[in-house]
Amino acid sequence: MNHELWQEPDGCQTFCLAGARGERARALMHPGAKLVWEVEAESHFEAMTLYYAYMQWGEYSSGFPGQDMIPYKERGWD
Repeated sequence: MNHELWQEPDGCQTFCLAGARGERARALMHPGAKLVWEVEAESHFEAMTLYYAYMQWGEYSSGFPGQDMIPYKERGWD
């Protein structure tokens, strides 16, 4: 699934799913927010790992790896 990183005018950012699954998150953003990065990932864990690498924050770790590593396809998300 495609994920998007949005930058708000105040410097805040939102990393969310693209398309319909990310509509609620994008609805909360400032109208001047800009899409700055997109990435494809098979699971939440993979998406966050790539996001952390992009931001140069070090290694991502999850408190719920069993849930976060479930591929989106197994959840029925296409």
